[in-house]
Amino acid sequence: LSLLLVVLTEFSISSGPLVMAKDPLAEAGLHFDELNKLRVLEPDVSQKTTELKEECEEFVDKIGQFQKIVGGLIELVDELAKEAENEKMKAIGARNLLKSVEKQREAQQQQLQALIAEKKMQLER
Repeated sequence: LSLLLVVLTEFSISSGPLVMAKDPLAEAGLHFDELNKLRVLEPDVSQKTTELKEECEEFVDKIGQFQKIVGGLIELVDELAKEAENEKMKAIGARNLLKSVEKQREAQQQQLQALIAEKKMQLER
């Protein structure tokens, strides 16, 4: 009630028509919203705050989706890296086996050459 009296006494008469002075509620930092509820924030600040909140929620949702996508990509790359490592190990094993077979053939060839040389010597005797 006293607030209503303050509002009514703020009307002043200047030279000419009736002029309303500055809104005392606005000066006190109080505003009415679209539902005529008393608010501390100005309506445009409140609206911008609500819009920012909604944008932040959308941003958080998009970040969550991005994290899921990146997580899937990381898993896929990890699987491919494991497969590549397995194939690399298989290739190294095959190469080592080939080298050992090659050395065995060289050793067998030397044995056969030594045997041939021995047989030639026996034949010459």
